[in-house]
Amino acid sequence: MSKQVRVWDAPLRLFHWLLVLSVFTALLTGWLGGGWIDWHARAGLGIIGLLSFRVVWLLVGSTYARLSTLLGSLLALPKYLRGEWRQLGHNPLGVLSVFAMLAMLSWQALSGLFSNDDIAFTGPLYTFVSSSLSSDLTRLHKLGMWVIIGLIVVHVLAIVAHAVFKKHNLVKPMLTGTTEQQYPEQKAAQGGHWLAFVFALAMACGAVYLASGEWLSKPPPAPAAAPAW
Repeated sequence: MSKQVRVWDAPLRLFHWLLVLSVFTALLTGWLGGGWIDWHARAGLGIIGLLSFRVVWLLVGSTYARLSTLLGSLLALPKYLRGEWRQLGHNPLGVLSVFAMLAMLSWQALSGLFSNDDIAFTGPLYTFVSSSLSSDLTRLHKLGMWVIIGLIVVHVLAIVAHAVFKKHNLVKPMLTGTTEQQYPEQKAAQGGHWLAFVFALAMACGAVYLASGEWLSKPPPAPAAAPAW
């Protein structure tokens, strides 16, 4: 019986599936527009929190979630192309896909903070930019949706290709956290304990609070009109 080894920690798996849900919600509500725009904004804030969590988890997460491991995999691209790569976690092409997705989602979420819909909705940090810059960011924000959809399609096709041609299920480890050990040098992931999770979660909550604009001083209510008599 093949040995199963730990590859993805629970916080990373939770992050992954919550990000899938949040991105789907953001794309759907952004496409529908109208009364759904408030839910689009909520999904965007959720994505900011999740991305902030992932940035911290790059430093304090378990072995294969860390930036050092991802960069090490990226440097092994020539070895991977020669068919000599035997490590666990993301392969070099997968690392490029992860970086591209995280970078694009970061841009999309941040640009949404300053956007507007030319009707009633404005992003929570809209007041920090001019109306012309907000319009430019809104236009780029809408175009970014198609880039994200393209990255998602590439991601899904890569999963299907691995399943069909390499008989390698990439979804199961992201559900269970474990994968089959194919080579003796493949070591189980270490780290990513509860204290690191609490720290990353606190940083994510702080990022959501800053992005929400709740810390901004609210304008005083308009004075009541005097009765016309």
